[in-house]
Amino acid sequence: MKIILAAVAIGLAAPAAAANLVANGGFETTTATDKGRFLGQVAGWSGGDGLDFIDLPGTADDPHKYLSVYGVFPRVSPDGGNFVEADGDRKYGTPITQTVTGLTPGKTYRVGFYQAAGQQRGFTGPTTEHWDVSLGDETHHSATFHLAQGGVGGWQHQSLGFTATGASEVLQFFAAGTPNGKPPIAFLDGVTLTASAPEPAAWALMFGGFALVGTSMRQRTRAVAA
Repeated sequence: MKIILAAVAIGLAAPAAAANLVANGGFETTTATDKGRFLGQVAGWSGGDGLDFIDLPGTADDPHKYLSVYGVFPRVSPDGGNFVEADGDRKYGTPITQTVTGLTPGKTYRVGFYQAAGQQRGFTGPTTEHWDVSLGDETHHSATFHLAQGGVGGWQHQSLGFTATGASEVLQFFAAGTPNGKPPIAFLDGVTLTASAPEPAAWALMFGGFALVGTSMRQRTRAVAA
């Protein structure tokens, strides 16, 4: 019976859906009432004091607003609502950051987000766009868009793995693109940071526990029948 209870305990220890450690990852909590500068307008986030904007739905390709991209650009991302728009020319864009707490040093985490891309209206030539994403001192970059002149890079989901080195680390997004002066524009929404799923060895241990339960129950049944 002790063996059975131990195996059941292993099964019950399987984790539930991981909690998102990022605050306001959808950029919905903001003081902006129209497309405007990111700096100081988005709760939970810092930085964004270059050509970084918070876009309300439908404003990214509005020709009457600054840093408008060629359309037709999606009104909202798959996450819905507001999203970030940033100039990928490093002379004008700056990182947006958030200090994340509750991390376990040495543990693996995944940063998930939606990205899209475009080019500022009125400029010519092909462009590339991606995000440089950092957690602490570790940096990875997202998949790169390669757009023809005036092209639109539709929303796509990204997932990047990081290993925490402290209980509190800075999460950073920095738009990057080429060429300078042809404004490559990157978009961001739906940011999450969650603990990675258990390693395969952990799942093997759990399923082995269930198998042990089944074997023990069959043995007990035979003993009772005898």
